Amino acid sequence: MGIVVQKYGGTSVGDIEKIKNVAKRVAERKKEGNDIVVVVSAMGKTTDKLVDMAKSITENPCKREMDMLLSTGEQITIALLSMALKEYGYDSISLTGSQAGIVTEGIHTKNRIKLVETDKIKTHLDYGKIVVVAGFQGVNEKGDITTLGRGGSDTTAVALAAKLNCTCEIYTDVDGVYTVDPRIFPNAKKLKAISYEEMMEMASMGAGVLETRAVEIAFKYKIPIYLAINTGNVEGTYVKEKDKEMEKKAITGLTVTDDILMITINKVEYTSKNIALIFDVLARNNVNIDMISQTAPHDNYVNVSFTASKDDIFTIKEVIKELENDLQGIDVDFESNISKISVVGIGMMNQSGVAAMVFKVFSENNIDFKQVTTSEISISYTIDSSDRDKAVNVLAKALNL
Repeated sequence: MGIVVQKYGGTSVGDIEKIKNVAKRVAERKKEGNDIVVVVSAMGKTTDKLVDMAKSITENPCKREMDMLLSTGEQITIALLSMALKEYGYDSISLTGSQAGIVTEGIHTKNRIKLVETDKIKTHLDYGKIVVVAGFQGVNEKGDITTLGRGGSDTTAVALAAKLNCTCEIYTDVDGVYTVDPRIFPNAKKLKAISYEEMMEMASMGAGVLETRAVEIAFKYKIPIYLAINTGNVEGTYVKEKDKEMEKKAITGLTVTDDILMITINKVEYTSKNIALIFDVLARNNVNIDMISQTAPHDNYVNVSFTASKDDIFTIKEVIKELENDLQGIDVDFESNISKISVVGIGMMNQSGVAAMVFKVFSENNIDFKQVTTSEISISYTIDSSDRDKAVNVLAKALNL
């Protein structure tokens, strides 16, 4: 039957009974004749609890030690799941990211997969074992344990599927990809299929169902992803190559991001050197920037705004201190009560008028926006968080999502 990579998220393995249920599901697939590699996350809220423990000691914990701490969550899950499989009569073995051959590079807590060495996994599969791999983690060239950031288990699973040249099934607490987050817009429609390009945009814009890098890897290696609920046999969503049917509709989905900061640096003397300096210092400190806007020059000064993750607040404050030494007279505003609303659709490449429609909807409903950015298949707006739910509902209805 071939190899299948399955991934189960934290809610799927949230307690012992759920781990036993996952073991039964995996055993059923094994019984069908498949070779199975299972990637799992930490149990439930384990990662959040570990983060809270660290922050009870220090507000800005050492990133290397955070990787050492957070990696323990997945190690608990893989051992318990392997035990459960053995109890049901199936030979299995648990492997940490390092043991599974996940080699990474970059900064701690935000590593990226450099390469995957699957010889050990293949050997275990040849012996008929179910291989249970810790998601979210790997090892760098120094031999240090590393983690891949939030959603990193998705990336682990897709990277393994790409290397093993097989399909990847991701099971979670949602039953597929929806046009809009159903928790905000209950009438959202579930998609049977979505293109890699659209899913990458939606993931990067805040859709929490899949991690952006996981979709990037799937797109690069043409690995189909099947996203479905972790219980029952409800049909899920395929993430795959685009087809003509997908291009018929201008907008496929709408996403919301809440965990962002908007930083505005006021009174920047207008030279290209100064603007370059701002983003060079941010890049050197590994701060990922999203939306960028700049006012027109006035009296040879501009204001520069950008958004970033709230997780980077301490790093950004250090960056600002450095910039204050080089850019005399600047002052900085931080806004945390903002949300980003994005409309995404591959059909926008061939259809016009989407931006005009969104501006009209905002105008008719007295929703003000702070920034706008566009790509070939998306338009994003930052708004006050107090307007978030209203914006989602009126846009979803106007765009027939």
